[in-house]
Amino acid sequence: MSARHDVICLGEALVDFLPDARGQRVRDVTRWTPCLGGAPANVTVGVSRLGGRAALVGVTGDDEFGWFLHERLEAEGVDTRFLRHTAEGKTGLGFVSLTRTGERSFTFYRARAAETFLDERDTQGAQAAIARATVLHVGTNSLLQAKARAAVQAAVQRSFDAGRITSSDPNLRLHLWKDPAVLRRLLHRLVPRLAVVKLSDEEIDFVTGTKDVDGALRWLEGRGVALAVVTLGARGAAVRFRGVTRRVPAPKVRVVDTTGAGDGFTSGLLTELSSAVDTRARLERLAVDDVEGFARFACRVGSRAVTKLGAVAGLPTREEL
Repeated sequence: MSARHDVICLGEALVDFLPDARGQRVRDVTRWTPCLGGAPANVTVGVSRLGGRAALVGVTGDDEFGWFLHERLEAEGVDTRFLRHTAEGKTGLGFVSLTRTGERSFTFYRARAAETFLDERDTQGAQAAIARATVLHVGTNSLLQAKARAAVQAAVQRSFDAGRITSSDPNLRLHLWKDPAVLRRLLHRLVPRLAVVKLSDEEIDFVTGTKDVDGALRWLEGRGVALAVVTLGARGAAVRFRGVTRRVPAPKVRVVDTTGAGDGFTSGLLTELSSAVDTRARLERLAVDDVEGFARFACRVGSRAVTKLGAVAGLPTREEL
């Protein structure tokens, strides 16, 4: 793929194993189905289905699960040239348990997980593509090692300096961190270099120090974020842009599995942004009403994601929307 990417995601790809039925504990499941997983990987699939050009920069194991992810991403039209396979670790696995209402919990197998071996060779290898991409979007769950954190910070800094749109959905998994304060310090260093930040209402206290949605949005804005978003589950999302806060509703749907709702929202938002503007400066000049429209579209995408099992099965094409 030689054309410029709309969105390049930097971070993990995992295999999510989905149960054959809801309302079971992991120990009671009799049949599992392997599916694409990992927030950055999910976002690339969402962007691609909506017609955008997406790539994933990350690391999987040089094992059957790693090549499963590689082939599934390619089948979705995602550029996988920057997905490295390593023998240093194994591809991460997540087993998803669903309540009868579709709420999920995870049991992870990520001992010496391959995605944590992300380092500067990965970001440098993709540097030319990242420099041309409209959006660089980063996660945090692959950043457990210092080399990975340094590589991502440097990549974000380069994109920021080049005037590109930098974005993050931390997708917090605090249990992965021996000392979550390391993650908080990393986020506080990244935030001033991010044009777009998406947090869930359950994450704002850890990142911003307040449980108040409006206060969290103002905190992000005060640290340089151009477009701050807090997703509110079935209640939609709150958006802060150019000093104005807007709330947008989520369509009412039958919830099957809430896994990937935030990734669907993010893919919809970034697809719309990257089709409208190609630099941070142009993003900042958008009308508030336009950005609200992008958030409404993102809520529609996120709502579709929860109507099927798994993080990506429900992600819609533009025609389906």
